[in-house]
Amino acid sequence: MLTFTQNIAPHVNKELDLAASARRANKPEQEFKHLENAHVLGQESTYQHTKVHCLMLMWGLRQLNGREVLGQLFRIIGAATKTAIGLVPSGNTGGSNISPFAKLPLSAEHQQTILKAKQGQS
Repeated sequence: MLTFTQNIAPHVNKELDLAASARRANKPEQEFKHLENAHVLGQESTYQHTKVHCLMLMWGLRQLNGREVLGQLFRIIGAATKTAIGLVPSGNTGGSNISPFAKLPLSAEHQQTILKAKQGQS
């Protein structure tokens, strides 16, 4: 049976591909929205969670957004050290515009995708 990280990877990668397309089209707000979606989907995987925060950090650097850069540095440490022990607030979108401790409602689509990944389906 595949792990959650393996099962969720195609869904996270789809959002990351959409983020990259938005970046190439010079649509930073759309890019960040896809990074947020990737965060929601992958935040229960230490690898995916940390990777998305690193990409959010890079977004903040490209946008010259100091608040986002500082927030992401803090969140990268948290993702790398706290995800494996389950300290992740479900539905949190991962940006510095929201508390890193805030739980948010999951969309029905995200909820279904995460549930399937936990059940061993990709």
